[in-house]
Amino acid sequence: MIPPEPAASLPEIVDSHCHLDFPDFEGELDQIIARAHAAGVRRMVTICTRMDNEPRVRALAEAHAGVFYAAGTHPMRAHEDPLVTVDQLVALAAHPKFVGIGETGLDYHYTADSKAIQQTSLRVHVQAAQETGLPLIIHARAADDDMAAILTECFNERPYPCVMHCFSSGPELARAALDLGFYLSMSGIAAFPKSQELRDIFAAAPVDRILLETDSPYLAPPPHRGRRNEPAYTAFTAKIGAQLFGLTEAEFAAQTTANFDRLFTRAAKGA
Repeated sequence: MIPPEPAASLPEIVDSHCHLDFPDFEGELDQIIARAHAAGVRRMVTICTRMDNEPRVRALAEAHAGVFYAAGTHPMRAHEDPLVTVDQLVALAAHPKFVGIGETGLDYHYTADSKAIQQTSLRVHVQAAQETGLPLIIHARAADDDMAAILTECFNERPYPCVMHCFSSGPELARAALDLGFYLSMSGIAAFPKSQELRDIFAAAPVDRILLETDSPYLAPPPHRGRRNEPAYTAFTAKIGAQLFGLTEAEFAAQTTANFDRLFTRAAKGA
């Protein structure tokens, strides 16, 4: 399937959140990255979700131009993995390709029984973002009230940058995040036919606070829904975003790339 527009006619698109170390991409990474570049996706942030895998993800970023990385403990793993420390996360920030803290957050959909340790882990990651100035990468599912309360409480104590990754929560959490100056990241979910309420939330947000992502290998947008997602498919989500904001695809791509550069300063062009 050809991307919405030829790569040559599009400004750069950035996939701000993917998982290139996952087994789904084993043995195909060079081809995956080449297809991304052909679709105009020339930078991507690959996310390490468990600290014992950080060396492998770091090596992947080191091996590929245009690939950056972030690391943290995913909330669904917080009850299984050793609690990461602020010092551990701050130490990772010495690496020039380490660009964000997380993903972290709260997920009460499958792991509500571990909410206490999830909240503790979240606060550790917030403190690391406060110490380093690197953006916090938040996963939120079925925990809107607690998420808004903790993020706001911590921000009032000491501000930090943040993106609500793969945003699919309700309008109240969106407003709380935007009021703190945070960003909302649009994934393939926004392109699903039944996601009109989510599209309305994005459309009501300032366009200078929107990022694009795949969360690949998950959540492929149409026409690839139900199959493995990959960074090249960010172009399909960008097409939907452009329609929401009444922009051309080129304008929306340029805007979301500028937004990415403003938040992920270490991965910004020329940095």
